[in-house]
Amino acid sequence: MSEQSLHLEVCHSIAQIGQESWSICCNDTPKAADNPFLTYAFLSALEESGCVSEQSGWLPHHLVLKDEKDTILACLPLYLKAHSQGEYVFDHGWADAYERAGGRYYPKLQSSLPFTPVTAPKLLTRRELNPDMATKAFASGLKQVCERYHISSVHLTFLPQTEKSRWEKQDFLIRRDRQFHWINQDYDSFDDFLTDLASRKRKAIKKERRQAQNHGLTIIKKRGDEISEQDWDSFFAFYMDTGARKWGRPYLTRAFFAMLSERMSDNLLLFIAKNGENPVAGALNFIGKDTLYGRYWGAIGDYPSLHFELCYHQAIEWAIEHGYKSVEAGAQGEHKLARGYIPQTTWSCHWIDNPSFRQAVEDYLQAERREAAAEQDFLTDLAPFKKG
Repeated sequence: MSEQSLHLEVCHSIAQIGQESWSICCNDTPKAADNPFLTYAFLSALEESGCVSEQSGWLPHHLVLKDEKDTILACLPLYLKAHSQGEYVFDHGWADAYERAGGRYYPKLQSSLPFTPVTAPKLLTRRELNPDMATKAFASGLKQVCERYHISSVHLTFLPQTEKSRWEKQDFLIRRDRQFHWINQDYDSFDDFLTDLASRKRKAIKKERRQAQNHGLTIIKKRGDEISEQDWDSFFAFYMDTGARKWGRPYLTRAFFAMLSERMSDNLLLFIAKNGENPVAGALNFIGKDTLYGRYWGAIGDYPSLHFELCYHQAIEWAIEHGYKSVEAGAQGEHKLARGYIPQTTWSCHWIDNPSFRQAVEDYLQAERREAAAEQDFLTDLAPFKKG
């Protein structure tokens, strides 16, 4: 297959790509099919429910690579962004600096899973296509789009190490960050996990769990079709209340959760806390091949330590019980460290079209990477596990 026979096209909805073509590319890409957020079901639900749209500032501009027969060989989820919200890799400082210098930072191009800080492949390729060739073609096309339409930058966030390396070879700038993940060391139970912790940390978690349990609440686990419409209504109320206080504008709609329930129920796990018959809090998780992803949480009322119980401890218990390798509980959160979640490196790649500004960002990223590596080493040393 020659590069001359390939061409790129923009699709303004994932429906233009189609479920069959998207799924083939996803299933042929290592690690992609293991991730529920890369599925056609998840991404199409975001678009069809209006969570991803021109109104929300996430305008789909997905790129596809086709051969001379118009067969789709590769896909790149891509959005034209009018702001930097919902990305979890923060470039607000870059935007401010660029615009103070007289430039226009927005719109920009963002390749990510909207509102979802989860590491996953972004370039999805059929197995017959060389991924290095595909990366080169997409990188060239993205650079041309920036130059032709005066778009300041391209950002590919939460990339696996192997994909990061491919974009780096195309002169994209590399940014390093970290999240906190829980790793299963073949534990038989939650108590077995606790035995790995230092005595003081073990006692702190036990105390925290007792405090959550002393509210007199009942915690229920529901998966897939067990989650009723009433459960979804309750959870959405929790999500809206917490989201409005935390972000000012919750990203997701009730219609989105209804579509998830219809299209990918087997990937959904809901923890609900009830006061008698009344639901008061909930945490929604997504089930991958060997990872449990904690995503959305909400509560009405003040219940100290309940957030830690539903979002972290219950997730660990479920992962141990079902033999899952890890739990990812979202972005940021050094408070996760004391609960057994340890630092893991995350990567993103960036193309800055303006040469002068690109050099300034590159200098900044070099220093930031050194600081991020040192901070991660420091935090790892603070992990609650027994030394040695």
